[in-house]
Amino acid sequence: MIHRCYLVFLFLFLLLGVQSHSAQPNVVLFLADDMGWMDSSVYGSTYYETPNIDRFAKRAMRFTNAYAQPLCSPTRASLLTGQYSARHGITSATGHIAPQAADFSALPKSAPPNAPMLLPQSKNYLEPSQITLAETLKTAGYRTAHIGKWHLGLTQPHWPEQQGFDTAFHCHPDPGPPGNYFSPYGVSMEGKPSAKTKIGTITDGPAGEYIVDRQAAEAVKFIEANKSGPFFLNLWCYGVHGPWGHKEEYTRYFANKKDPSGKQGNPIMASMLKSVDECFGRILDELDKQGIADNTIILFTSDNGGNVHSNIVAEGKKAANEDWQKWAGTQPPTMNTPLRDGKGTLYEGGTRVPLMWSWAGKIKPGTTADSVVGPIDVYPTLIDLLAITKPSGQHFDGVSYAHVLKSRGELERKAYFNYHPHAGANRAGGVWVRQGDFKLLRWFGNPATHELYNLHDDLSEATDLLAKMPDKVKELDALIDGFLKDTHAAFPQPNPAYQAQPTKAVDPTAGLVPKFCKTSLVEGALRMEATGRTPFLGSAQVKFSGPIHLKLRARSTSGGAGKVQWRTATQSEFPEDGQTTSFTLQAGADWQKIEVEIPVTGVCGTLRLYLPADKAPVEIQSIHFSTHKGESKNWSFATP
Repeated sequence: MIHRCYLVFLFLFLLLGVQSHSAQPNVVLFLADDMGWMDSSVYGSTYYETPNIDRFAKRAMRFTNAYAQPLCSPTRASLLTGQYSARHGITSATGHIAPQAADFSALPKSAPPNAPMLLPQSKNYLEPSQITLAETLKTAGYRTAHIGKWHLGLTQPHWPEQQGFDTAFHCHPDPGPPGNYFSPYGVSMEGKPSAKTKIGTITDGPAGEYIVDRQAAEAVKFIEANKSGPFFLNLWCYGVHGPWGHKEEYTRYFANKKDPSGKQGNPIMASMLKSVDECFGRILDELDKQGIADNTIILFTSDNGGNVHSNIVAEGKKAANEDWQKWAGTQPPTMNTPLRDGKGTLYEGGTRVPLMWSWAGKIKPGTTADSVVGPIDVYPTLIDLLAITKPSGQHFDGVSYAHVLKSRGELERKAYFNYHPHAGANRAGGVWVRQGDFKLLRWFGNPATHELYNLHDDLSEATDLLAKMPDKVKELDALIDGFLKDTHAAFPQPNPAYQAQPTKAVDPTAGLVPKFCKTSLVEGALRMEATGRTPFLGSAQVKFSGPIHLKLRARSTSGGAGKVQWRTATQSEFPEDGQTTSFTLQAGADWQKIEVEIPVTGVCGTLRLYLPADKAPVEIQSIHFSTHKGESKNWSFATP
């Protein structure tokens, strides 16, 4: 009798133990690559189709002010460490490059005498001494898996297997997928042997297998094998990063679809996003199939803002990727409108990303949150939700917003920072701070420059408040000083060995071609005199996606009508009718400032600036073309 009671007691103990263990929720972190804030239906796209992401949003809390770093590797390192990139040292997408020596310094001690500044360098690997999110969860009894892009270390000591992951499916070097989106993965998109040597644990699948589908299959296999839990699935999707592998049947469908908003329209990007959405959907379905969806915390986010710079094809030239030329033409991968600019920049288009969390019974479904959060917060938030003790010795810059997810209050945060000290698409590196609605950018240089925006009133960062709010600038700039000091950030410094080189004479008219007129430089101006009936200045150097804004400073004693005419990069000739916008130059001796909005649709190829020089010469002080994305082309003839 005693023996029988003991067996019953042992059975109940083991049963309760198993139930207690399995009650600990699983964790799925799904990270898309280069997916912008506006690149899903639930975030506002009217072109891309993301039904699985959208259905997930109905059971999730969606964040509207979530950030990432401007490039992928810094964000990935911040997710796993809970630290700003300035602290962990990975500040650019260099994880595919060989790791530096042990005595590596982020700021070099010297530079050539022709370099005015000492420029910081990014660390190429995640430091093994970091106690990663995966290691903390593994210590707490989780089975851990990393599937997909890593980009945090080329050599084996820096692979995911050495950072807390029991299972890993990855390839190196890996700024993108392993040479090709389709199996066999060791060849390029053109079918040639890839320059990317296959290192890691990735294996070929059946001929033509799509790598994003394979990631989904590996994830399903891991979930099925570990359904008794708890597990941590860290899936970092290869889509939608270059080299732009896509399923033609999907691309063909989107090529015949028009965006009602006119903002997006790249069929290759739409095709790739559909595959990413399907990958995410397969994971959701497998969790449902195994009956563990309600006991799983799921995060969906992206590593940086949408790519608006790659594959912009100059007029008369072909894209390096012929498939891109065939399907996407001159379109960039995506458009982040209303956000300014994109991947690689510190403007909102480069750093604001989608972020959604779900956990049945804990996170209220179909809700939104406007708290300012970032990748540094994911680690502390997760271990807070899981009631796991913070690992001693691991410094967190991030804070937990578990109470926000549980609808128990707002996130009280003094400020959030974003740091990218490297030169980008449009300017030198910099740092920004966001406090409430205000965002101050400091661009590194000698001297530094600043921009101030109120994101509540000006999401597109079109109105710089720098001159109007000097006290706010001073207040926020002091926070940046504190951030740089606290994180031991490396940023550009004057080169003590710099020797200024003799300046070469620069032709201020370069890029402007006079037609039916002659031009000459007079004191402080470009003088334009007619030699025919319709004098104009032509330029093929304003290759921006429209609309384009013109600021012109000119004067004329006779005045008259002027206009801007353009043709796009896809048009071989100027249309006989349309594609012009007009303005008037008043007669007088005073300089006049003229502003014109040029409604270019697509990428501009060539512009013609017609001025009323047929009756009397026109003098021009400056010509300035710009876009809301920060692109600009300027001519200035004023005497310095």
